[in-house]
Amino acid sequence: MNDQPGLRERKKQRTRTTISEAAIALFLKRGFNEVSVAQIAEAAEVSKRTLFAYFPAKEDLVVHRMADHETEPARVVRGRPPHTTPLAALRAHFLDGLRHRDPITGLNDVPEISALFRMVRGTPALFARMSRFRIGSEYALAEALQETAGTPELTARIAAVQIVAVQWALSMDNGDRLVEGESADERYAGAVADAEHAFALLENGLAAVFTPPPAA
Repeated sequence: MNDQPGLRERKKQRTRTTISEAAIALFLKRGFNEVSVAQIAEAAEVSKRTLFAYFPAKEDLVVHRMADHETEPARVVRGRPPHTTPLAALRAHFLDGLRHRDPITGLNDVPEISALFRMVRGTPALFARMSRFRIGSEYALAEALQETAGTPELTARIAAVQIVAVQWALSMDNGDRLVEGESADERYAGAVADAEHAFALLENGLAAVFTPPPAA
């Protein structure tokens, strides 16, 4: 009896995975805009009603794979070691992601992941949908900064916007470099250097960028 909820959840997850994998396969083969919801439902052997119960919008069939990353910066901040600043924890986490070729860093050249990146990058509806994750990530991170670091609300919001934007820009740049032909291994050193530079700018409050040069 106690096992029933677990079994139901596993069955739901299998159905969700089946639908998503069928959709991704069709999208990569034919293009996102060329595949209908009815075709996806047929390939996954479910009804359209069932499909929409799991994925309310067509875009969700793709971007749900990134959903866990929406609150990732907030989780990193909340789970950071004692006496570690939020920014130091986020920097270490991003660098660790590069080392392990985490797709969210853009530094992963597994063919299916590269194809998925190109599709998202080249499909306005998908790219716009990804922006909603970015906004959600900003809100979650701002809350974590307030709760764990005692950061004032406005400061936390502004810091979160900058941090998430930097991570987003780094990831997009890495992904674009791979699309242009670099391998993940070839890009790695440059990706690390760019990340170190970007986090240094955040740590210094961009002061070096906007400080006027000394008078002649």
